[in-house]
Amino acid sequence: MLANFFPSRALALYVGRTFLWRCLAMLAMLVMVLQILDLLSEAGAVLAYPGNGDAELWRYVGLRLPQIISRFLPFSVLLGTLITLATLNANSEVVAMKSGGLSAHQILAPLMVVSLATAVISFAFNERVVVRATAALTGWENAEFGPLPKEKGVKANVWVRDGDDLVRAATISGTGDDVMLREVDIYDRHGDRLVSVIHAPRGTYNGEGWTLTDAKAFDVASGTSRPLGTITFGNGIRPDQFTLASVDPEALSFWRLREAIDTLRAAGRPVASLEGALWHKITGPLSALLMPLLGSVAAFGIARSGKLFVRAVIGMGLGFTFFVADNFALSMGNLGVYPPVLAAWAPLLLFFLVGEAVLVTTEE
Repeated sequence: MLANFFPSRALALYVGRTFLWRCLAMLAMLVMVLQILDLLSEAGAVLAYPGNGDAELWRYVGLRLPQIISRFLPFSVLLGTLITLATLNANSEVVAMKSGGLSAHQILAPLMVVSLATAVISFAFNERVVVRATAALTGWENAEFGPLPKEKGVKANVWVRDGDDLVRAATISGTGDDVMLREVDIYDRHGDRLVSVIHAPRGTYNGEGWTLTDAKAFDVASGTSRPLGTITFGNGIRPDQFTLASVDPEALSFWRLREAIDTLRAAGRPVASLEGALWHKITGPLSALLMPLLGSVAAFGIARSGKLFVRAVIGMGLGFTFFVADNFALSMGNLGVYPPVLAAWAPLLLFFLVGEAVLVTTEE
């Protein structure tokens, strides 16, 4: 079977190596331009916190860079496909390959292998690097680019509802019954009217409710504050309501997100949007495998016919249409219109069939 798809080892290595370097060049160009633009837009916010300087700017770049690489890797594969195939076509190398008996699928086979390897590396990169960078950057942004506690698994700026009251914790650390709240604010409301605000620097779970130490209350009507000492509140608030109050699927790996979904489902909370994001952690990297197929229209046809540019534009249009359809399906899944599995997998399977139909109809 491998001999049928790769009748010439030298030719397969040549096409695959050319395609790989084109993809890396496109990725480097996109990442450099987009990182510069992003840094220009966010540098003011980073430097606004007292004491921040060049070190914090480089820290922001280091945390933002993995996100940009992950998001635009499929775009770079699409552009690399178009440049590689258009160049091979313009130099009559595709004509030479077809004259030697290679089919369109055999010409594309080295590109598909490189794209599959790219998808696997992208998935591993997302699981090991991107989710950690995203979690760190999100927490840093929520703290207005100030210092964060050193505990692992810290979440920032979490809100929980307790009847008519609202509870806000600036930072949350720990898991299970060992959850610790810092800089806790309780907004005591009667209906739509704010009565008082209770603030405490620290809160811990006591098995039934939450114990706040060194609490102070500010009375809205009189404009005065008074110390409360140690108090207990929120007997109906569970620790997972804080730790899972704002689950960011981009900041969790596939398996951790799956565990969070199971916990939320057991608590009776909606998880449709998170399930769609879970499956997209697989289909997102796999989209790189589609790009050679969608961009293959640029490889075939006589270059001197003057339609090579038109074919390249068509290939780019197919690729970008896939990205639009993918985002649209995810949005519909988040709204509950599409089932999560369908929202994640349907665009990938649909455009695979579209690419195969165009290739078979025009070239095979």
